[in-house]
Amino acid sequence: MLRRSLILAIALLFLVGAVSFGAEEIKIGLITSTTGDTATFGISVRNAALLWERHVNARGGILGRQVKIYVEDDKGMPSDAANAALKLINQTKVPVILGAVTSNCTLAAAPIAQANKVPILTPTSTNETVTQIGKYVFRSCFIDPLQGQVMGRFAVQNLKATTAGMLYDVSSDYSTGLAQSFKKQFEALGGKIVATETYSRGESDFSAQLTKIKRADPDVLWLPDYYNSVGLITRQARQLGIKKAVFLGVDGWDSSDLLPLAGDSIDGGYFSNHYSAESTQPVAVAFIKAYRDAYKSTPDALAALAYDACLVLEDAIKRAGKAESEAITAALATAKNVNAVCGVLTLDANRNPIKDAVVLQIKGDKFAYITSVAP
Repeated sequence: MLRRSLILAIALLFLVGAVSFGAEEIKIGLITSTTGDTATFGISVRNAALLWERHVNARGGILGRQVKIYVEDDKGMPSDAANAALKLINQTKVPVILGAVTSNCTLAAAPIAQANKVPILTPTSTNETVTQIGKYVFRSCFIDPLQGQVMGRFAVQNLKATTAGMLYDVSSDYSTGLAQSFKKQFEALGGKIVATETYSRGESDFSAQLTKIKRADPDVLWLPDYYNSVGLITRQARQLGIKKAVFLGVDGWDSSDLLPLAGDSIDGGYFSNHYSAESTQPVAVAFIKAYRDAYKSTPDALAALAYDACLVLEDAIKRAGKAESEAITAALATAKNVNAVCGVLTLDANRNPIKDAVVLQIKGDKFAYITSVAP
């Protein structure tokens, strides 16, 4: 009888322990845009994060605990991103947040995370002011000035351009900041900006601006915006007779929806990006294969960056030894030599990564690797 009672007691303890283990999952919040104007970006980020969740749990989780990602859709709207941050912190009780995707949304969510002393790591927001919000705000992608510098230098040194036009979204910090950094680098190398035109979010007719740019006849046309505007601009530019100018852009071009919008008007254009799907690095090759197997498509840079952010977070929680906000914050601040899809990643004193950029060219339906550029 005593033996049976002992066996029952051990079984009960085992059952309670199993239940406790399930309750002790490591919660990670993810703010992304699965609907709205930048939905293709947000879906890529979500897909990659959930792929990492499966991978890390298959490896036994982190610190012996399973990981659960809680996804909130910000619809590409700053107000929704702020609400998502409040929900994840106050209701879901996450110790750390990944996101948001676009800089304007991260700039809305990050102050809330900062005020609540919850670390937030954006995989894809490149506006340089993001991490200036405070010590709890991190990123794993390079910042906008690097992209402008890379492409300004590429235009002069590789394309031998002497004149450039610029057309950008004046209502977007992302687009405006990139226009400024390109202009500074292009002019510093002896180039001349011969036309500068702007528009605001939601516009779809760019004929007036493009007509003025056509008269200036630049060697290159700098288009630092997201794919949904750029595809319309390049199509209208070619229709208006802008034939000579080579289109130049940024990571916001990297979407499967760009080519259907732009057609062959954007063929031959170049843009800066965070990685190339042609990479032969082992971490990248394994990620690309796993992503293709899971989603039947090639991962874009947004997916690669999201997976990298997860790897950085995994490394930080392991080194922290516990899934607690302050410990994770301290560990993120010392992230060093994390072997990631986009390359080896180290965060600097301003919580920004030290990493290379790549330049890709649009050739038919491919984004072909051209070169890598160190910061």
